[in-house]
Amino acid sequence: MLDDLCLLPLTQDQRHDLLEILEDRWETRSTLVTSQYPVDLWHERIGEPTLADAILDRLVHNAYTITLKGDSMRKRLKT
Repeated sequence: MLDDLCLLPLTQDQRHDLLEILEDRWETRSTLVTSQYPVDLWHERIGEPTLADAILDRLVHNAYTITLKGDSMRKRLKT
């Protein structure tokens, strides 16, 4: 599971590590990803267009997407 993907822009090492992880899992295992950013902003957040293309190709191809809407549960629980 990759939690809060692209919360901060990725460094060069993080991009390479992420691509390696996704390549190892490609077509053999599921990968669950959460992010506070919509998928269409991930390319910019990942940086380096060539690696971003490769990473997103592996993440988005055959993906099931669930978009949650509404107020944050953390905010709701505080009140």
